[in-house]
Amino acid sequence: MGEVFAGRYELVDPIGRGGVGAVWRAWDHRRRRYVAAKVLQQRDAHSLLRFVREQALRIDHPHVLAPASWAADDDKVLFTMDLVTGGSLVHLVGDYGPLPPSFVCTLLDQLLAGLAAVHAEEVVHRDIKPANVLLEATGTGRPRLRLGDFGIAMRLGEARLTETNLVVGTPGYLAPEQMLGAEPDFPADLFAVGLVALYLLEGAKPDTKALVQYFAEHGTPGAPQGIPEPLWQVVSSLVQPDPLARFRTATGARKALAAAVELLGAPGPDDELIEIFDQVGPLPSGFGSGGPLRPPSAPVRRPPRPPFPDTDADADAVSGTRPPPPGTPPAPPSPPSPSSPPSLPSLPSPSSASSALLPPPPSSASPDSQPSVSPPQATTFAFAPRQSRARLDHWPPQSGPAHPEPPRLSPHTPPPPPFPTPPAHPRGDASTASYTAQAAEVPPPAPAVPQHRAPKRRRPGPPAKVAVPLLLLALACYAVGFWALTRL
Repeated sequence: MGEVFAGRYELVDPIGRGGVGAVWRAWDHRRRRYVAAKVLQQRDAHSLLRFVREQALRIDHPHVLAPASWAADDDKVLFTMDLVTGGSLVHLVGDYGPLPPSFVCTLLDQLLAGLAAVHAEEVVHRDIKPANVLLEATGTGRPRLRLGDFGIAMRLGEARLTETNLVVGTPGYLAPEQMLGAEPDFPADLFAVGLVALYLLEGAKPDTKALVQYFAEHGTPGAPQGIPEPLWQVVSSLVQPDPLARFRTATGARKALAAAVELLGAPGPDDELIEIFDQVGPLPSGFGSGGPLRPPSAPVRRPPRPPFPDTDADADAVSGTRPPPPGTPPAPPSPPSPSSPPSLPSLPSPSSASSALLPPPPSSASPDSQPSVSPPQATTFAFAPRQSRARLDHWPPQSGPAHPEPPRLSPHTPPPPPFPTPPAHPRGDASTASYTAQAAEVPPPAPAVPQHRAPKRRRPGPPAKVAVPLLLLALACYAVGFWALTRL
């Protein structure tokens, strides 16, 4: 990617170079479009002052390419303008040579319109030449011209940045009075416009020195070959050596050109079709029509999910017991302590499975034979009805442990009592009592508790010692008032 300037403009590739700085194609991240950025090359005070003067111009006209914004980053400065991709008049003449008069009249009219807008801001361009007149890439359609490069432009009456005897401009497009050191004025720009018109009509840079000398010695010559007489009258009035003999304003020259176009008539069938190509070229790699092509972001890798938790392992972790490692022989059962009574087997909860492991009954053996413990057998039994489970709600007793241990068998330990068999349901067959739906029992309503309302507390009033005198005083006032009414 290119260098990002001031956090907004990303420089893409250089597309031109001027006397003050280089011109880059840049991407404006704020406005989301490509612009032309002119970066200052020199860092001396004189060049910086010209740079600031140029970027201060704000002329909004369709045929003027003025600076739009500027930015500074450390010791670098730039200003931006619209990106014009059709090249300059130099590229056009280099592709086609001398241009048809009707096409030249269209370009000349647009150039005078833009120059009139510049002069309306009291600004003298001072550097009108084919390289500073740019074109939009319109193909074979109507051309669109833009006047740019205001690097040495100045306002009327503004202080000059050069010495008195130093002339600023492009040799070959300077007016005679400028060569003599006169102050810049509007007629000097119109003289340069006439030389640009000759360049387009002849396909080569005119010899300004010989042209001025011929005008001074022989007056206005006749129309050169290939230039119509009405158009030559306008061009010859623009290149007069005497500034007083030229057009005074760009608007006046444009009106004279419009009258000449009426005399020229429509373009003939033999006129060559002019096409304006894109001279900037394709975008470099990493950039597209919508801006920089950012690399796709790497997918976010999430950590793998842990396996489904082992319920038995979690239960062992909660109870604090761990199963013995594989290959370890089972520990011999320990005899119960004589002080503690034998504990009952734990009952299955309603949410557990309907099968539980119970110790087998003791096997009959002779005294001489060794006692043996047979493997446990799975015994299936049914849940007890709600009446039977109600008796076990408070098991185990509060004084005993919360989780009683299962009984351990030994040679001298009597077998535990068998699990109480639930009574058969009065309805239905006994074989279906374990899964037959039972009617839910509704507990009897609790007796109503009488509610006693607390007596209302009276608001305390004034004591009798205060209330009685106040009543007497009120009666006295009432009597006096009644007596006064009877006296009226």
